[in-house]
Amino acid sequence: MIKLFKVKEKQREIAENAKGKPPVKKQTAGELRLQRDITELNLPKTCTISFPNGKDDLMNFEVTIRPDEGYYLGGSFLFSFQVPSVYPHEAPKVKCKTKVYHPNIDLEGNVCLNILREDWKPVLNVNTIIYGLFHLFTQPNYEDPLNHDAAAVLRDNPKMFESNVRRAMAGGYVGQTSFPRCMQ
Repeated sequence: MIKLFKVKEKQREIAENAKGKPPVKKQTAGELRLQRDITELNLPKTCTISFPNGKDDLMNFEVTIRPDEGYYLGGSFLFSFQVPSVYPHEAPKVKCKTKVYHPNIDLEGNVCLNILREDWKPVLNVNTIIYGLFHLFTQPNYEDPLNHDAAAVLRDNPKMFESNVRRAMAGGYVGQTSFPRCMQ
């Protein structure tokens, strides 16, 4: 018990001797794990990560995916990641900031990826999520859709789906929905 008081006293002394410097913020377990995950990232060459709020805010970052094959070849898609403080016990919140015609991404940017929901486990990491997102663009899945119209077209008429994707990525309309240009 006495040692505990000495540790507290020493911490107070260190804080007072900081000479006006702001106290060093202690990192949470989630921040430490995320820092390790980011250090160990092994991204595909078509993916990049950025920190719009600076490197001091690791818990919020963006990933750009530029598929090099499939229906979405030539497109550029931006995703925001918000990592909870209890990471890795909860999955990051991921949103697609690029409006896209995709069976697994709705028009509000919500992403249907099993590892972000029911299949999340603490052994998974940011690298796994990015590869999962990349896979959505190379192999869209019509069996677990958020955009049911796009899923039905992909299932029933893949050539029409490809045409719709190209039109949307070029900044056109699919049905009554307008899409911004996202071609590189």
